[in-house]
Amino acid sequence: LREDYCDGLGDCLPACPTDAISFEEREAPAYDEAAVLAAKAAKAEAHTGGCPGSRSRSFARPDTAQPEGEIPSELTQWPVQLRLAPTKAPYFDGADLLIAADCSAFSYAAFHRDFIRGRAALIGCPKLDPVDYSEKLAEIFRRNDIRRVSVVRMEVPCCGGLTLAVQKALAASGKDIPLSVTILSTDGQILRQG
Repeated sequence: LREDYCDGLGDCLPACPTDAISFEEREAPAYDEAAVLAAKAAKAEAHTGGCPGSRSRSFARPDTAQPEGEIPSELTQWPVQLRLAPTKAPYFDGADLLIAADCSAFSYAAFHRDFIRGRAALIGCPKLDPVDYSEKLAEIFRRNDIRRVSVVRMEVPCCGGLTLAVQKALAASGKDIPLSVTILSTDGQILRQG
């Protein structure tokens, strides 16, 4: 069957040569808009599939004392979006480089103190950004004197793409740069470091 003939409605040919489509003439019940809307609503509420990282959740948090004074940012360069960052920059030379998933700083309350402090930082989302980060990262690794790379990602499966992109980039760069990976839970706990 040629794709350019088929419109999926059976109007392309008088009969489907592969018998993939058949036509049946029969009485059909009258259209009931209320029933259709009710079925759609029930189907929408029952949806629990898809990416585990997209599943809605809420976390109960106890009221905590607010720290006194302002908490300063530990960010030392701009831009932080991996897609916007240059491949050569003075802040990369001699740097410990943090490559973090977009969501991680929102999940982990002490993100600046524990992960950004003392590092150049880049963020990205392998699920939402339509690019292969490995090519740009390999170029950053090649063109700068990066001392160490730390990846901070979420526990959701799609975040694994960030770690894979960094590993691929390190291999492509030809440099032997130490790599550590920290995985955070969606409720802000460190699940694994190393």
